[in-house]
Amino acid sequence: QVQLVESGGGLVQAGGSLRLSCATSGRTFRAYGLAWFRQAPGNEREFVAAISWNGGSSTGYTDSVKGRFTISRDNAKNTLYLQMNSLKPEDTAVYYCAATSFNYATNQGMYHYWGQGTQVTVSS
Repeated sequence: QVQLVESGGGLVQAGGSLRLSCATSGRTFRAYGLAWFRQAPGNEREFVAAISWNGGSSTGYTDSVKGRFTISRDNAKNTLYLQMNSLKPEDTAVYYCAATSFNYATNQGMYHYWGQGTQVTVSS
């Protein structure tokens, strides 16, 4: 069982930055592929970024955040991060971290564990 707790959300002006964190429980943190998803009001939850297990040698992003967001993991701290720069109003959403027993995945159906979400609001 893996428990995930997100933090770091908030209100920021367009062009600003935020860093989301996802603290996890369990001794096998490095054995999980991890990802961030988001859900805006009235929209379905969508993939944002993913990172592979162990050292996180593989990462991937949805097109709309490439070059602005960076996903990373610190296995010593059992924590996943999402650095978000050059934020836009369309990035406003609840952001969720998720864990999978697969090495790497972008399909949310492959993720077994989810956090409760953290709100990110970007004002214009």
